[in-house]
Amino acid sequence: MFGLSKTFQLDPRLKADTFVIHEDETAYLLLMNDKRWPWVILVPRIADVEELHDLNQGIVGTYMQLATKTGELLKSTTGCEKINIATIGNMVRQLHIHIIARDVGDANWPGPVWGFGERELYSGAEGKARAANLKKALYVPFFS
Repeated sequence: MFGLSKTFQLDPRLKADTFVIHEDETAYLLLMNDKRWPWVILVPRIADVEELHDLNQGIVGTYMQLATKTGELLKSTTGCEKINIATIGNMVRQLHIHIIARDVGDANWPGPVWGFGERELYSGAEGKARAANLKKALYVPFFS
């Protein structure tokens, strides 16, 4: 499906900074290890891709649909006021899509989450439990 590469490796920084919500042959859905915001990261499981335009056009639409659906479910699950969806990639070059629940008055509102303050880490058990709960709320069998 989609010409996926068997050589895909999740970027070590993403692996170190997140908990896995879900993974399959098409994508990873990750929880950022920062309690200040409900923050999910979607990573297309395609090797050597840094930018959305590196994907063929049919796949771009599919991943953007998955990101927007994940944002919709994250908003309904958290009751947040705003969902931010972005691909930045300055620190981690591997293509990944940030989906972040924001509220007026949250840490650094209305500024961006990147580079603000010190992360508030989940304990290992707490992060795994949060990821498991998000899997129940967010996972859409989009690629079945």
